[in-house]
Amino acid sequence: MTERNIQVQSLDRGAVEDETVEIVERKGLGHPDSICDGIAEHVCEALARAYLDRVGEVLHFNTDETQLVAGRAAPAFGGGEVIEPIYILVVGRATSHYVDEDGTEYHIPVDSIALEAARDYLGEHLPNLDLETDVIVDVKLGEGSGDLQEVFVEDGPDVPMANDTSFGVGHAPLTETERVVYETERSLNGAYGEDTPAVGEDVKVMGKREDDHIDITVAAALVDTYVPNMEAYEAEIEAIRQHVEELASEYTDRDVTVHVNTADDYDAGSIYLTTTGTSAEQGDDGSVGRGNRANGLITPNRSMSMEATSGKNPVNHIGKIYNLLSTKIAESVVAEVAGIRDLRVRLLSQIGRPIDQPHVADVHVVTEDGVTIPDVEPEVEAIVDDELASVTDITQRVIDGELDTF
Repeated sequence: MTERNIQVQSLDRGAVEDETVEIVERKGLGHPDSICDGIAEHVCEALARAYLDRVGEVLHFNTDETQLVAGRAAPAFGGGEVIEPIYILVVGRATSHYVDEDGTEYHIPVDSIALEAARDYLGEHLPNLDLETDVIVDVKLGEGSGDLQEVFVEDGPDVPMANDTSFGVGHAPLTETERVVYETERSLNGAYGEDTPAVGEDVKVMGKREDDHIDITVAAALVDTYVPNMEAYEAEIEAIRQHVEELASEYTDRDVTVHVNTADDYDAGSIYLTTTGTSAEQGDDGSVGRGNRANGLITPNRSMSMEATSGKNPVNHIGKIYNLLSTKIAESVVAEVAGIRDLRVRLLSQIGRPIDQPHVADVHVVTEDGVTIPDVEPEVEAIVDDELASVTDITQRVIDGELDTF
């Protein structure tokens, strides 16, 4: 094992599962913030691959400032229309002109690459959005900094230096409430949504546990084309409620109450009906980094980084790499080391320091009864050390689109 600064200690609280109140949130794929996260990350992957194909290394870029300005729509049973299109601005920095050590000059069409990637993402994930009429996608990428053009080479990179003094946070295992919230959105935007076209992609799930009772509140945008009348709308809402209730029973034995679209007023005709499947059509703006953290959840009971993971350069941007890596470390430790109930990993970088040599790797552990920190410390340290040694794997997996960032 190396001489990395790895600290293992007892967590200064009990397990989250034992707290009296727990709150968990997940914003679905069609939420305006998640749309921005998804576009930013898809553009990130496209730019990284383009740089590798054309230059042989990833040049400096960041697209983590993508913004969405909501449009205006007139949904109606059986099908409404978008009156004012959604506006999306992909903004950041990307190197478009580069001269290598041999004097070869490269011009990379970064705006075109980003525009194509953004529209591809929308077409794949928001099928009810007409790309010709319902959305305007704009790209403004300033030139990347030449002194930040480090340094990912396909043939086996040296370990890059951290671009910033920053930190990432991860935790494991997920609590029952976290798992229910996560799997609810994944199902409504997955198998259930595929079989039920009336369910739009803008699904937000909030979980609250008080002692042993869990309340799940779902906000689900329904798509007007597939909802002919109020009776059909009410039936869809009740079907969602029953589905989530059944799904929750797969992950917890606690009592679960499911609420769906609680702001609806059937008597007044005020319901969550959309034309495109997202609230972005009607006054709900979005930004990268305002939604889910790198593990896909918003967890106020736990430590979280405020960094936007999506869209950041995957080579040496700590706000991306350490959030993804700390989550991976936490999951690996819990999977491989017996006797751990709850675990938090905090990785702190120092600008200019190799990213496999964090300023500190701080691991806090809640053990099961009868298990002490010295019992698990050697195994935990070894896993953290191994994961840090292979930190550049995170870069390649991001480029290949294998890692979720929100």
